Amino acid sequence: MTDTTIAPLRRTLGVALITLIASGGTLVCCVLPALMVALGAGAALAGLVTAVPQLVWLSEHKAGVFGLALLMLGASGASLWHARRLPCPADPALALACRRLRGTSVFLWWLALLCTLTGALFAFALPALQ
Repeated sequence: MTDTTIAPLRRTLGVALITLIASGGTLVCCVLPALMVALGAGAALAGLVTAVPQLVWLSEHKAGVFGLALLMLGASGASLWHARRLPCPADPALALACRRLRGTSVFLWWLALLCTLTGALFAFALPALQ
């Protein structure tokens, strides 16, 4: 597969991976603390916050964290939508690699969406119920 043929697919995979990392931030800011407290690990959470004080900043700025995650999900989804019709090479081995890249990108996108929705549940929906 030539570099010009695979470059858009690698870029799509890279955007999906960055989206997953941004969406993982929603889990760290909102799901992890709630889960630790629910499991009775409040002291462990206090130790974690002492060791990694950036967790407090993420929690205080959760709207921005979710905004960034949603922005990345939109950009990644648009990139995946555009790449869905890019041709794969005729060589069977390279065509298989092309399909795997596409499948991996789509899987990462759905995983990032699941992470973001889980984070939103813990950050916005469950506190509103109380």
